[in-house]
Amino acid sequence: MGLTITSLFGRLFGKKQMRILMVGLDAAGKTTILYKLKLGEIVTTIPTIGFNVETVEYKNISFTVWDVGGQDKIRPLWRHYFQNTQGLIFVVDSNDRERVAESADELSKMLQEDELKDAILLVFANKQDLPNALSMSEITDKLNLQTLRNRPWHVQSACATQGTGLYEGLDWLSKELSKN
Repeated sequence: MGLTITSLFGRLFGKKQMRILMVGLDAAGKTTILYKLKLGEIVTTIPTIGFNVETVEYKNISFTVWDVGGQDKIRPLWRHYFQNTQGLIFVVDSNDRERVAESADELSKMLQEDELKDAILLVFANKQDLPNALSMSEITDKLNLQTLRNRPWHVQSACATQGTGLYEGLDWLSKELSKN
């Protein structure tokens, strides 16, 4: 009985928990995004070999964000982080036009994984402050997002170094989580 009451209070007044997996090609800005959200500042980063994990509190939701390295040699390890993932953040370097097709291939492979079938998808189109950045519609088109069925998805314009668009992305994740 006590456990039931504790569980009920947790649902009514406690923070919701959301497990987020953040992936993307190397140098897309994943670690910069993670620490901008966590600390509110830019940190000097090096290529992530393995992962970083942080809890980000936002609007009564506790996001546990797993930032996994994006170098091609370690991408096969991404699948070890899929279990229990509720939200997938895919970070794209909007200014790296040469590798957007590679991003699309990696995203497509991930979205076919059974363990991610229920995960909602947020795409951060990062580095929008750069003059050669792809537009939101170009990102949507090149990642073939319009073909996704039965999965909520959203593309958010972002600049990790300035912090623009990051909380708007978390707002979208929060709203989608509250639907479940």
